[in-house]
Amino acid sequence: MTRKTYDQLRSARWFAPDDFRSFGHRSRAMQMGLDHADWQGRPVIAILNTWSDIGNCHSHFKQRVEEVKRGVLQAGGFPLELPA
Repeated sequence: MTRKTYDQLRSARWFAPDDFRSFGHRSRAMQMGLDHADWQGRPVIAILNTWSDIGNCHSHFKQRVEEVKRGVLQAGGFPLELPA
């Protein structure tokens, strides 16, 4: 399997183009307190998390997701946590 360049990634299609749709993605990210440098040139990696206060079966996910985020950052990606 060949490694994709940044321009081939979905992340680039969401954030890089100078169009209205990408402007919306960038502005929402900045509304969350993120900076352009946080995602520029990096693959955005979604991390689905099923943790909740009421689900004790997934109580360890909260800590695990933070560990996964650190790993994504160390590998050069930009992690985003999503509820599942």
